[in-house]
Amino acid sequence: MGASPARAHSSVGAGDRWHVEVDRSVCIGSAQCVHRATGAFRLDSAMQSHPVDPETDANERILDAAENCPVEAIEITLLDSGEAVFPPEDE
Repeated sequence: MGASPARAHSSVGAGDRWHVEVDRSVCIGSAQCVHRATGAFRLDSAMQSHPVDPETDANERILDAAENCPVEAIEITLLDSGEAVFPPEDE
């Protein structure tokens, strides 16, 4: 059995760069991302999440935040290729 794309990238490789995006039409402001990846996300005055730096080094905490978002509002892609890191393309 092969690993899903999210699992394939979960062992973060040195030098990988990610584009992190939060779908504001989906975000419910649970702040799980803020707690799981301290310093990587912030909530605005409307209680919606934003990445502090949308272009960032690959990071286990950011992947954990995306995987545990209750509404899967966080999307991560590889910066150089646009390949999906999370959610996996087959979902």
